[in-house]
This record gives sequence, structure tokens and C-alpha cells, in this order.
Amino acid sequence: MKRILVLLGSVFFMGIAAAQKVQVLVSDKKVSMRGLSVVSDKIVWVSGSSGTVGKSIDGGTTWTWMTVKGYEKIDFRDIEAFDANTAVIMGITDPAYILKTTDGGTTWNLVYENKTKGMFLDAMYFWNEQSGIVIGDPLNDKMFIARTFDGGKTWSAIPDDKLPAVDKGEACFASSGTNITALKLSEAVFVTGGMRSRLFIRDNKIELPIIQGTETTGANSIAVKNSGKKRTIIVVGGDFNTKDSMVKNCCITNDDGKTFTTPAVAPHGYRSCVEFLNKSNWLSCGLNGVDYSTDNGKTWNWISKESFHVCKKAKKGKAVFFAGNGKIGKLVMNN
Repeated sequence: MKRILVLLGSVFFMGIAAAQKVQVLVSDKKVSMRGLSVVSDKIVWVSGSSGTVGKSIDGGTTWTWMTVKGYEKIDFRDIEAFDANTAVIMGITDPAYILKTTDGGTTWNLVYENKTKGMFLDAMYFWNEQSGIVIGDPLNDKMFIARTFDGGKTWSAIPDDKLPAVDKGEACFASSGTNITALKLSEAVFVTGGMRSRLFIRDNKIELPIIQGTETTGANSIAVKNSGKKRTIIVVGGDFNTKDSMVKNCCITNDDGKTFTTPAVAPHGYRSCVEFLNKSNWLSCGLNGVDYSTDNGKTWNWISKESFHVCKKAKKGKAVFFAGNGKIGKLVMNN
């Protein structure tokens, strides 16, 4: 009987894995893409190194590529788009920049610049077309945070006395633009990594059961599922120097960090991004592939060995896209 149950379980999980696959749409770009914004099933924007921005208005079949004039050496590691014409991009450092376009990328306006020594922006998040937040590595042992309330036209840094303090060697990874997200309406939550890895909710700094203690370890991404009165938060990360390790690379909380569980079957390596899709379905990706969960992160199935930095679901639609080193992919659901 035990052998039969094991065989049935194997068939079941093989069926889950076979239900999803990753289709590579672009594989020949000589840039690293970590910024991804999926507006709808048709409209997708990406951003990356060498001042590169890409846009598709036909669901990824064809792409328009642009190099932002005057910013050819900038690494745009995050992007937030609102339609086919409007997008905001984040340049991480030397100095840190935020730019906005309202004409589909033909022109870009500089809306924020910070030349402070040590400034390094990590990620952006927008609750809607007006309200957004950007987070950066610590300055004087406090995280950098700025807000916008006019769709990214202007940005204001949070006063120093209101910023969360962190430990030495604790920071955020600019790996996928997803270490900060909405906890609920107008409230953000973020995760740190490095020498210490924590979940920051309001004034609470919560230790994460994620591998940590070196510059290459810790949490990289957080996603939130709000379902009625119940909320599920999943955090992924690991050690990007050991991309195949499944040790302490994922944790789950259903009570805002009071308690955590870890998966029975973890994602199959270091993961730089996690995304809630629908119902009990979640997605994560990293240097050695893509994992899919149908049970709120309890078990993860390795559905592809294609390397990606970031995955995102359409804000208005069902399509799911990936971006990574030189390539873009799309999640395909088999019947």
C-alpha cells in the first residue's frame, strides 16, 4: 500500500509539473534584465543594464527596444508601468536616478536624482497609478525610503528620524525589484538580507528563518496574498553563490510574522523572486530555474531549468512573464 501511495504521489506531482511550462520569448539580448512590469496580458515592460528598456504591446510576440539617452551606462533594475505610454524606471547608483516616460519611451524625464555617497536603490512598488515607494540600502545604518503621490513625477525622502534602523551588513538585494510590496492598502512591507535577514512590518523587525550571515545570503523577495481576513506571506532567497542549494531558502507566515513554517519541499535552489498568482498558486524563479506551488508554498515543483531574475503576473489579466540575463519568458498553462 505504501508503495502504491508513493507512486500515486509521484504521478500527481508529475501532473502538476506538466501542467505548466516556461516559453522563452527572447534569448539574444546582451543585457541583464531585472526590472519587469506586466500591465496586462498584452502590455509588458522590462528594464536592465546599459540603459536598456523593452516594451511589448502584443503579449511578448514582438518587442520595441530602447536605450535611454544620456543613461547608457545605467543599470535600471526596476520598472513600474501603468499603460503602453507611461512607465517609471529606477537606476540604482552612481548616482541614483528615477526617470519617467509618458510617450511610450520616446523621451524620459529625470524625476529624482541622489548623489549621496553610498546611495544604492533596490526596488520600487506602486499601490496604484499615483502612490508609490522606493527603498534603498542603508545610509548611516538606516534604510533609505522615498515616496511619491503623483505617479512618480516627484519624490520625497522620508525624514531620517522616521527611517527603520538596521544592523551592520544588513541591507536589501536589488535582484528583482520585489523585496518590498504592499501589505495592504497604503502600507508596505519589506525584507532584508546579508549578515542579518528580517521582515519589516510597521515598527516590527522580525527574524526570518532564512539562511543569513554573509553578504550573499538572506531574503531576496516577498509576496503577499490577502484573502478575506487571512493573509499569507511568502519570502524567498538563499545564497546566490550556491544557486542549487535548497537550505533555508523559503519561509511562510499566516500571522504577519508571529510564526513561520518552511516548505515540505522547498524551491529547488536560490530564488530571487516570488509571486502570488491566484487561489493557492505561487511562482518563484532564480539562477537555476522556476518553481511552481499549488498549495500556498508548502511544496514546490521545479517546472523549468531556465534561469530568470524576476517573474510577474499581469496587474490586469492572467499572463505571467519572466526576465533574466538576456532573455524574457512567459508561463504557459497546458490543458
